[in-house]
Amino acid sequence: MYSRILVPIDGSPASNLGLDEAIKLAKDQKAEMRLLHVLNDWVMIAPDSSGTNPGEIAEMLRQSGDELLNAADARARAAGLIVTTELDEVGAPVGAAVLRHAQEWGADLIVCGTHGRRGVRRLVLGSDAEYIVRHTLIPVLLRRHADAHKS
Repeated sequence: MYSRILVPIDGSPASNLGLDEAIKLAKDQKAEMRLLHVLNDWVMIAPDSSGTNPGEIAEMLRQSGDELLNAADARARAAGLIVTTELDEVGAPVGAAVLRHAQEWGADLIVCGTHGRRGVRRLVLGSDAEYIVRHTLIPVLLRRHADAHKS
């Protein structure tokens, strides 16, 4: 039986499938859910010669992350769940941030949507879900996106 389910979200179709699966499971298990959005660490760079202001980009990403969390929170609450949200701005890689939050919060399950990338695409883009599975003792439920087999 699970009582605390951590759900990292990024707004992608795969992430939304993971959220849907977590909502069903949390409802069935009468579990509390925490929604986590991690800001990408590339935002923490210095301004470049193009005049790009990382501070403005970071603020836009924070606002977007808050909106994403609020929408997911509303979906979970509409299902009658107890939900908390967290926006991680530390700048750590996503997988590492997810595991840190899971440990700090005492999650007993992590539910992730996965893009199911393979081959060169996975090597270039990485796999947060794979990192999470390989580096935690907490059970992980992966919900693979339907288009993943086309990668």
